[in-house]
Amino acid sequence: MMILVTGASGSGKSEYAENLAVKLAGKKNQDTGNKIPDADHASEICDGYLSAESHKLYYLATMRVYGEEGMRRVERHRKLRAGKGFYTVECPINVDEAFSEILMCVGDEFGRKSSMPVALLECMSNLVANEMFPEPGDEQERGCMEEENPAEQNDVYITKKQQKETNSCAQNIIRQIRHLRDQTAHLVVVTNQIFEDGITYEPGTTEYIRNLGQINQLLAEMADSVVEVVAGIPLLVK
Repeated sequence: MMILVTGASGSGKSEYAENLAVKLAGKKNQDTGNKIPDADHASEICDGYLSAESHKLYYLATMRVYGEEGMRRVERHRKLRAGKGFYTVECPINVDEAFSEILMCVGDEFGRKSSMPVALLECMSNLVANEMFPEPGDEQERGCMEEENPAEQNDVYITKKQQKETNSCAQNIIRQIRHLRDQTAHLVVVTNQIFEDGITYEPGTTEYIRNLGQINQLLAEMADSVVEVVAGIPLLVK
């Protein structure tokens, strides 16, 4: 199962996505032994997907930390996740490679759907920026600029029309997410709404916004459920 959680900065989407992932993993608060409170709409979203067994729970962190403000944001998110049972995997680029670490941790149990991990990816806005604007040393690792052969692209979520309209960076990121989706019991993806201010930006930023918008649309198509969080209130869109 894949769930896309979207919302503006400060909307409460992160905490909502965390609680949703915890429910899907069947975890309890490690500090108190109590169940984490259900996220709104969790029963509707998770109906038919919950199992009696608990799953390993991974937080796939895509943010690169710059300066004191970045450190404060990271610390705030760590406090939100405290006691919820997350294993954190840092993956600012090539997020599908995080799967290798998940596979290594799961070990011989991997392959049984009940024991496959639950992953929370946060967030797409950072991942897209990191893939589009690499740092020194990234070029040997990243696949953002590699062209995919349309004849070899069999995923039903990227049509021929979408292939023409979606550049190689967006296609590569969708491939990464598709890989994670197919190799996890449940995948929760957090993304940002940054398209509503109406401001004109320089070309690089405009291209970034366009890419993120295309990726969000493709992710929404792929997802079993889509939730938009507005002022702390989750709205079930799909």
